[in-house]
Amino acid sequence: MQVVGNALVALVAALHLYFLVLEMFLWTRPYGLKTFGNTAARARDSAVLAANQGLYNGFLAAGLVWGLAHPAPVFASQLKVFFLLCVIAAGLYGAATVSRKILLVQAAPAALALLVIWLG
Repeated sequence: MQVVGNALVALVAALHLYFLVLEMFLWTRPYGLKTFGNTAARARDSAVLAANQGLYNGFLAAGLVWGLAHPAPVFASQLKVFFLLCVIAAGLYGAATVSRKILLVQAAPAALALLVIWLG
């Protein structure tokens, strides 16, 4: 069960690294415009905010990777739980304020990982 939990945590971390790249580097590019349904003007006007959001997603990914890499099992588990709860909170807030799709893309994978970690 621990291997599955860690694989899910790694998946959530990878998703947040992907979000970082999308928001920090691809926001105003065609792929970023298509992904977020933005116009070039709207993306240009919000690029600084998106980059800031991307940086925060990077911090979430870093915390999850820290939890995966930490050699002390109890502390590693605490790190994973904390950062997964942060991801879930961010996903719930995003779903309530931006798009319900965020619930499926961000909060649900983290909730599944958290459930498997707790069961393990």
